[in-house]
Amino acid sequence: MATPVDKAASVFQLLEAGSKQGYIGENISQLEHALQAAQLATQEGADNETVLAALLHDIGQFCSAKELRRMLVEDIGSDDIDVGAVGHEKLGAEYLRKVGFSEKVCELVESHVVAKRYLTATEPQYYEALSKASKLSLKFQGGPFTPDEALAFEHDVLFKQKVQLRKWDDAAKIVDLVTPGLDAYMDLAIQHLTAQC
Repeated sequence: MATPVDKAASVFQLLEAGSKQGYIGENISQLEHALQAAQLATQEGADNETVLAALLHDIGQFCSAKELRRMLVEDIGSDDIDVGAVGHEKLGAEYLRKVGFSEKVCELVESHVVAKRYLTATEPQYYEALSKASKLSLKFQGGPFTPDEALAFEHDVLFKQKVQLRKWDDAAKIVDLVTPGLDAYMDLAIQHLTAQC
């Protein structure tokens, strides 16, 4: 059975792979984007789970459906399972659940696209400020919420954290910004995973 140290190292290896991948439509890498989001969360005094969610919010970009399927097959002992065609936010959240992250971290990761849909429905200036790539991806993510969907989202227990995470996600696109490295979050991830055991 993998230890919290092993689990954290495995997740961080996926993030490290992001240093080689561009952030779609932006001039920074996926890893730089993740580190900037985590730095913003830390600077604004977010709790540890929210900082981890900010760091890991795009982990689904690196965790393939094949890898998640392998994990699920090992867990239930059957290969009769289908992870389907899901967005990176859902894939990432499910991967983190399987690794052992808290439900709060997973829910925040899973919600960053939903929060974008909420903000585009409720704040006209938000949509205008989105990058071209983000506006394009919104079409594939379901578009802005309807008024009823927005109202329902506002009653979510983690509503404020979900919206804030989305805003950090949007702001974390600054070219050549100096941030703490990935190793600065390793102890936090290990402590978190240890507490979940």
